[in-house]
Amino acid sequence: MSPGTLSAASLSAAPATSGTIASFTLWAVTVAALLLLLVVDIVLTRRPHEVRMREAVGWSVFYMVLPVLFGFYLWAEFDGGVAVEFFTGWVVEKSLSVDNLFVFMLLLAAFAVPTELAQRVLLYGIVGALVLRAIFIALGAAALQSGTWAFLLFGAVLILTAGKVLRDARKGEAHAVDIDSMRSVRLLRRLVPVSPRYHGFRLLVRENGRTAITPLALATVAVFATDIVFAVDSVPAVYGVTDDPFLVFATNAFALLGLRALYFVLRGALARLRHLNYGLAVILAFIGVKLVLHWAHGIWTWVPEIPTPASLGVIITVLFTVTVTSLRAERVPPPAEDEA
Repeated sequence: MSPGTLSAASLSAAPATSGTIASFTLWAVTVAALLLLLVVDIVLTRRPHEVRMREAVGWSVFYMVLPVLFGFYLWAEFDGGVAVEFFTGWVVEKSLSVDNLFVFMLLLAAFAVPTELAQRVLLYGIVGALVLRAIFIALGAAALQSGTWAFLLFGAVLILTAGKVLRDARKGEAHAVDIDSMRSVRLLRRLVPVSPRYHGFRLLVRENGRTAITPLALATVAVFATDIVFAVDSVPAVYGVTDDPFLVFATNAFALLGLRALYFVLRGALARLRHLNYGLAVILAFIGVKLVLHWAHGIWTWVPEIPTPASLGVIITVLFTVTVTSLRAERVPPPAEDEA
């Protein structure tokens, strides 16, 4: 091996963690880059201000380019199969993260979060989501190492989730938020007093001689509680694309990092994607079936498996279809009511 080749492959050199393409060095560099980007986000949101469209679009483009460059790196250092797994997982996680934005939007409205404070709540939500995803990814990797039964379990979870998402979408309840029914919010209100107004970025204040939490703290807790629900769905979904813990972590990280900026780009268009949940139900069910087939193939080799490139094609087709149908539905005027 030439010195140039050794240098180019240094990040992916052995020894790699069992069951993953990544060496310790690649893990360390990826996590360090993630922490650096989070620090940059914290610095950018240190002063309350309303995010302008130009700023939001610029950062959204930046966070879209990053995973593309990372995918090309994987293609060059490993092979096309690894890159396709990454891109497929990233598309799945990005589509699910848009659903996160719907709920974040409703939570911010329900708590009447001032526009200049919204980006800090979103940042807290993203950090919480990353921590939870890391925990669930580790648990998922441990489950997969214990036996192929985990694929069957993950598949069943996704199929059941797809059924719930579809039922809610048909009832028009896909994005209903009732903060008074959230257990985490009710518990906090019982344990500590809540200030009636916002105090900038502060989560705790002193009022009437006692410590109280601010509405910003309540909103942050509510966002974190929804992160738990989304982590239960998203981690099994990406394990349906790849069983490499590093790729699972990378797809989740890249999908979540740009959510803060993407929220301000899409908040005017989010409500127009009325068919998104139908598409997500199809995607979750499809990946669930893919996982079940993968489990069955390990027992009965004649059972077919769904290749990752085919999965990517199905996912992109579904997302494109629901986007088009949503936009067409927006252009169709509601039926006129009969005059008495």
